[in-house]
Amino acid sequence: MDSSSRSSVIIIGAGVSGISAGKVLAENGIEDMVILEASDCIGGRIRKENFGGVSVELGAGWIAGVGGKVPNPVWELASQSGLRTCFSDYSNARYNIYDRSGKIFPSGVAADSYKKAVDSAIENLKSLEANIDGEVIEPPCSPKTPIELAIDFILHDFEMAEVEPISTYVDFGEREFLVADERGYEHLLYKMAENFLFTSEGKILDNRLKLNKNLISVGVVRELQHSRNGVVVKTEDGCVYEANYVILSASIGVLQSDLISFRPPLPGEPTLGIGIRPWGMGPWGIGAAGFFNLSLDILGFSKYHGLQPTGSLMGCCSLVAQLVDSPRASEQLRWKTEAIEKCDVMVYTKIFLKFPYKFWPCGPGKEFFIYAHERRGYYTFWQHMENAYPGSNILVVTLTNEESKRVEAQSDEETLEEAMGVLRDMFGPNVPNATSILVPRWWNNRFQRGSYSNYPIISDNQDVHDIKAPIGRIFFTGEHTSERFSGYVHGGYLAGENTEFLLKNCNGTLSENVVSGSYLFSCFPID
Repeated sequence: MDSSSRSSVIIIGAGVSGISAGKVLAENGIEDMVILEASDCIGGRIRKENFGGVSVELGAGWIAGVGGKVPNPVWELASQSGLRTCFSDYSNARYNIYDRSGKIFPSGVAADSYKKAVDSAIENLKSLEANIDGEVIEPPCSPKTPIELAIDFILHDFEMAEVEPISTYVDFGEREFLVADERGYEHLLYKMAENFLFTSEGKILDNRLKLNKNLISVGVVRELQHSRNGVVVKTEDGCVYEANYVILSASIGVLQSDLISFRPPLPGEPTLGIGIRPWGMGPWGIGAAGFFNLSLDILGFSKYHGLQPTGSLMGCCSLVAQLVDSPRASEQLRWKTEAIEKCDVMVYTKIFLKFPYKFWPCGPGKEFFIYAHERRGYYTFWQHMENAYPGSNILVVTLTNEESKRVEAQSDEETLEEAMGVLRDMFGPNVPNATSILVPRWWNNRFQRGSYSNYPIISDNQDVHDIKAPIGRIFFTGEHTSERFSGYVHGGYLAGENTEFLLKNCNGTLSENVVSGSYLFSCFPID
C-alpha cells in the first residue's frame, strides 16, 4: 500500500470538468493537487479511436451552441486550437426518411408528420405543466406508425429545440459543428492540461496525474473517507491518497453505481451521522450548532417531535438518536442520494461501419437520413462521414437508451447483421458487406455507466442543486451539476470552472463553516 503525502486537493476524474477544475485551481495558486483517472487517458466521455483510417469520436462528437451573441467557451477553445470541424445541418433529415421497402416518404407527408409530432410534443408538455398545477389534461396520443415513431425518436432523443427552448441554443446559438480532427476532441483537454501539468510532445508526464495504465487499477477510486480533518481516497490497486478537499467529477452513472463507497455514507445511505440539506443559507456566519438548530426549525422537527434546540454542538449530538429514528427525519436525510437516483442517464451509442465503397446518396442535404421501423429507435438515425472525411466510406448509426443497452449486450457480429439488414431495406440487396464495425459500450463501462445526464423538461432544478451541493470536504462537479447546460461538453467545462467556493475554502476563509455545519453535520467522524 502506497501512502502519498497530503495534497491540498484531489480531483477524481480527468474528463472536461476535472481538467477544467485543475486549470482554475492552478491559475489561483493551488498547484498541490493529485488527479485520479480510472481510464488510461484523460477525456472521460470525450474519446477518439482510429477507425477505417480516420479519427472518430466514440463519445461527445459535436460542439453544440455556436453562432449566438454569447460565445460558447468550448467553441472558443476549438478556434484557438485550430480544431477542424464541420457544420451539421439537420434540417433536411426529415425529408430523407426511408420506409422498409426503400422508398423515401414524400416531402409533404414527412412535413405533415413532423408538424404533427411537434404539436403533439407541445401538447404533452402543457399536459405535464397542468398536472403539476393540479389540473388534469388528457395527454396526446402516442405515436404508432413507423414514420411517427421515427420522428418522435428524432425530436426527443436528440433534443431538437422545436418543442422547448434549450439553454444551449438560446444562450450560444443554434448551430452545431462536428469535430473532424485527427487529434480528436480530446485535443482541447490536452491544451487545457498544458497550462498546469508538465507535458512534452503532446504527452502528459506530470506525476500528479494518475492514469489507469497497464490494467493495474491505478487511479480507480473505490473508497472516499471524509471528515472535518480532511479526506482519504483509496484506489483499487491499494494506494491511499490524503488531501484537504476532494473535487468529485465522476459521471452521474458512476454516482448511481457502487463503484465508489463513501465513509461516512452520503445523506440517504445507512449512516450514524446526519446530513443536513442546504436551505439557501450558505456557509456565511452560521456555525455547526446554529445551523443545525435553525434547520430543525425549518424542517419542523422541533415542533413535530417535541424536540428542543439546545444551542450547543454537544446538545445537537444528543438529538441524533431521536432524529435518525423518526420518519420525518429519514425522509429529509435522503436528499443527496434521492437526487442522484432521480437523474436519468442517457445512453447514446454511435455505431461506425466501414464499407469498400459508398452506395448511399451524398451531396447537399443528404448527410443525415432516417429509417422508419415498427420498433422505435431501431437503427433510426444515420449519418455518412463524407463531409467530415471525404472518401472514408464510413456510415454512423445512432442508438439510444434501451436499444443501446440491448446492442451492448450482444456480439458485434449480431449488431452488424442487424445493421446490414436495415441498410439493405433502404438501399437494396446489393449493398456490400461492411468490412469493419466499431461499437462503443458506454453503459457497460464501469467508469462511465452511460453517456450523459438527462433531467426532466419540467423541473425546478432542485435535483441539480442537491446533486452539486458539497458534502463536507467533497465538492461535486461534472455536466450533471450544470443547471443550464447539463448533457453538453460546455456544461462540464463550465461546471469545472465553477470552483470559487472551493478556492475560498482552500484559502481558509470559509472552511470551518462549510465543514462543520452548512452541508454536513457528522456526530461520528471517521478520525
